Amino acid sequence: MELPEIALIFNPRAGKLLRNPRLVERTIEAVRKHGPVEVRPTTGPGTAGELARQEVARGAKWIVALGGDGTVNEVANGMIGSHAALAPLPGGTANVLCVETGIGTNPVKAAEALGRRQARRIATGHIKTATMERHFLAMAGAGLDARVVNSVNPAIKDKLGKLAYWVSGFGLVGRSLEQFESDVDGFVSQRSFLLASRVRNYGGDLEIARTVTLLDDCLEAVSFAGVSSFRYLPYLVGVLIGKPDLFPGVDVRAAQRLEFKAMNGTPVAIQVDGEAAGFLPATVSVVPDALTILLPREYIEKAGETRWKT
Repeated sequence: MELPEIALIFNPRAGKLLRNPRLVERTIEAVRKHGPVEVRPTTGPGTAGELARQEVARGAKWIVALGGDGTVNEVANGMIGSHAALAPLPGGTANVLCVETGIGTNPVKAAEALGRRQARRIATGHIKTATMERHFLAMAGAGLDARVVNSVNPAIKDKLGKLAYWVSGFGLVGRSLEQFESDVDGFVSQRSFLLASRVRNYGGDLEIARTVTLLDDCLEAVSFAGVSSFRYLPYLVGVLIGKPDLFPGVDVRAAQRLEFKAMNGTPVAIQVDGEAAGFLPATVSVVPDALTILLPREYIEKAGETRWKT
C-alpha cells in the first residue's frame, strides 16, 4: 500500500481552530483535494516538531502545518535540513508568516490554493541560549516585545485574539524597561528592544522590519534604545508611518550574527516566532539553505524585486 505523500500536522488549541473547531475538518477536506493525507494532531506544546520528524522519516513530500506561528515554528524545526516542503496554513491568532507571504488568514482557502504554490529553498534564523536552541522562520525578539508576550493573559488571548497583545503592551506604559547589550555584526549598543526579523509583518498589524524577505540570506535587525516606556510612543508613530528609524535611538541594518547579554543582572526575556523562549544571553545567526517552503508565486515575484543589496 502506497503511503500518503502529504502529512497535515495541526494544533487543536490554536486560536482560530479553538474558536471554530469545524475549521479543522473543512481544512483537511481541502488538503485532501491534492492527494492522500496523513492527519496528525499535536498533543501538547513541543510535540509538533517530533511529528514532523516522523513524517520526514516516513517520506512525506509536503508537511502541512495548521496552527499559529508557534506551531509552524515547531514543525519547521522538525524539518530543517530535509527535502520535504513546509506548507503553512493559518490557524492561530496572528499568523504572521501567512499574512507576510500572502497565504492569507482563511485556512480553507489557503489549503485549496496549495497546488498553486511554488517550492523555494530558504534560509532560517537560529537562536541559541543557555537552555535552548532552535531555528525560526519569522523573528526573534529581546526586551520589550518578549516582555509583552510573557505578560499576555491566556484567557484574554482566547477571547480577544491579537488585541490581547495590545492590552499587554499598553499595560507597560510608564514602566522602566530592562536594558541589554547588543552586538549586531560588530555594532555594539545598549538597547531595550531588538527585533531580528526574516519578515516585515509584525503581529499581523505592523511592519517594523521594512526590507527583508524570506528569500534573503540575512536578518533585518531593528533595535530601540530607552529606559522609559514613554520613549516608545514616538517610536510607534515612526513604525506606523513606515519610518521606524525616524527618531534618534532606532537602528536598522542587515545582519548575519547578533549577540545579546543582559545588564545589571536583570533578566531580559526573549520571544521566538511569537512564543516565550526564556531569557538572555543569546546568540542569533542565519542558516542558509535550511528549509524548503511552499510560497505563493506573487510573493516570490515581489520579494525578488525588493531584496537587500548585499
